[in-house]
Amino acid sequence: MLTLKTIEEKLAAYRPGAMLGDHFLNPDLLPAPPYRDAAVLITLLDRGDDLSVVFTQRTSHLHAHAGQVSFPGGGREPQDESAVQTALREAQEEIGLDPSCVRVLGELDEYITRTGFRVRPVVGYVAAVPEWNPDPFEVEEIFDVPLAYLCTPGHLCRQRVEREGAVREFYACNWQKFHIWGATAGMMRHFLDIVMDEKPAERTA
Repeated sequence: MLTLKTIEEKLAAYRPGAMLGDHFLNPDLLPAPPYRDAAVLITLLDRGDDLSVVFTQRTSHLHAHAGQVSFPGGGREPQDESAVQTALREAQEEIGLDPSCVRVLGELDEYITRTGFRVRPVVGYVAAVPEWNPDPFEVEEIFDVPLAYLCTPGHLCRQRVEREGAVREFYACNWQKFHIWGATAGMMRHFLDIVMDEKPAERTA
């Protein structure tokens, strides 16, 4: 089982510098620059016997990524001085998470989405389960997945799907009624690779 101490040590030693994205598995999905800067918060929630990871399901009426599972986050605003500020602000706006309750543990490599966002994942720890206050326009549901489940081989792995008339490869994971895939699953997989010292060959289905 991954402990908070192990995660802190791995992230403290890690130095982001790569540009990841869905194009790693599907080269034709790399959009042309310029990219819009964004950030997401990978929230590690203390559930007592284990850590869990917080996700949201977006509402079905949104123009972008409607109904999909995502991390709290969004585009960088002019007042944001860093990716950390963007991630914390968006998490507060989307799910009501007080920034003062979040202990930032580190940042991951940038992730380019096929929709043209350059996303910086920020990892944070929350010591107690907060009272969520979701934005009803953006967030349909808030849920968390045990970290032990996400770490289990075969649960978060590469899958082939047919989308838009072409066979694509994405990371994906099923949890209860939720399907986590695409950029969100890719960023989660990268986080696990860092803290578990895994190699790509060890994470295929």
